[in-house]
Amino acid sequence: MRSLAELKKNERGIINGFKDDSLSVKLIEMGCLPGTEVSVDLIAPFGDPIAIGVSGYCLSLRKDEAACIMIED
Repeated sequence: MRSLAELKKNERGIINGFKDDSLSVKLIEMGCLPGTEVSVDLIAPFGDPIAIGVSGYCLSLRKDEAACIMIED
């Protein structure tokens, strides 16, 4: 298992869980539910933030927030 922050552009994964319980509430409210497929759509020139596709829309996350989302390939 790896974190969402480790994916490269155009890679996909399935959300498995979260590392940070307090941040997980915010992420779940934004549509990052366990079992949901996510894709890395864009990465800023210096690597932060990243834009992910989740639940039919584009969501921008800081790299440290993405590192809290655990995914399976």
